[in-house]
Amino acid sequence: MKPRFQTRWNLTPREAMRFQERWRERVILEDRFDPIRSVAGADLAFDPETEIAFAGVIVYRYPELREVERRSARRPLRFPYVPGLLSFRETPVLLEAFARLRAEPDLILVDGHGRAHPRRFGIACHLGVLLDKPTIGCAKALLVGDYPEPAAHRGATSPLILDGEQVGTVLRTRDGVRPIFITPGHRVSVRTAVELIRPCLDGLRIPKPTREADHYVNALRREFQRRRAAGSP
Repeated sequence: MKPRFQTRWNLTPREAMRFQERWRERVILEDRFDPIRSVAGADLAFDPETEIAFAGVIVYRYPELREVERRSARRPLRFPYVPGLLSFRETPVLLEAFARLRAEPDLILVDGHGRAHPRRFGIACHLGVLLDKPTIGCAKALLVGDYPEPAAHRGATSPLILDGEQVGTVLRTRDGVRPIFITPGHRVSVRTAVELIRPCLDGLRIPKPTREADHYVNALRREFQRRRAAGSP
């Protein structure tokens, strides 16, 4: 699975901000996708001592959530840590993991934000536009915007508003548990994004595709750290 668009990654933070402001115009916030038969969860972890990043992608049948394939990649982080620009650290290694897939997913879920971003171009937008795939951000914490607290029962929602625009949906995935933040990344509308997420919920707070991708990359990091401590290559 290769990107549709090529871009440079050796940018300064100021250049990266300008990139986001230009490329947000490429984001499609309408439902433009064929029937969804597979979904991929993507996440990243990094080793703080070596600054090596570990990306993982797991593809599932949708809506059964039966695993089809998982792939990973690792590489040194080259972009500095700058709030609002994390996709420039994470997207290059995520693209390497996607490039190793044999099964091309119909929908991508990313642990992060999409439209709910200071410049309306979070990692779900960045990855979605580059791959030209329907992409949704599923974040565990608020980045920007305001929202009324959704009702305490599972399935309750409230709009996430930024400067008068609904940029996402706040979704309670379990009774009385902190909600998550669903934001469109590319080729998915705000309203449809949350409906596509619902079949990915299996009783826990985080949707299964991104939750399992998180477990996967953390296991890769731990194995790397174990081998490094033991002196293995």
